[in-house]
Amino acid sequence: MSARSVSWRPGGETRLSQQRHIVARTPETLTFVNPRFWPNNPGSLIVVPVEHHENLYVLPDEVGAAVHRAVREAASAVRLAYPCQGTSIRQHNEPAGYQDVWHYHVHVFPRYPDDQLYGSRPGGYLDHETMAEYAERLRTAYADG
Repeated sequence: MSARSVSWRPGGETRLSQQRHIVARTPETLTFVNPRFWPNNPGSLIVVPVEHHENLYVLPDEVGAAVHRAVREAASAVRLAYPCQGTSIRQHNEPAGYQDVWHYHVHVFPRYPDDQLYGSRPGGYLDHETMAEYAERLRTAYADG
């Protein structure tokens, strides 16, 4: 399944993502459980602006600031929700930069010693129930944080 074939609207449901997978929302941003998984880094999040901006080059400064705040909150929730030792943030632009979804987004990964995140590939797609379990765990971390 190609990410390009996925029709996605912020806040809308697709065959990969449902409303119950949303972890946090502000007027400018949406944070949800990533439907793709990396075997050694399960439960990652994606933060997107609600308005459409294709990539970093066209992202307005005020939207970028709102996304960055949401990314910081997501990283803090990941640290509380999982027994991870850190977090990593990824953002890609254009095909040569590995962008494969044409809406600006930032990945937030839980990190563990020797997890090989940067040498690994996604392991496929999570089922909706697993995504909902991660979302509930992360919403609790947001509330506790």
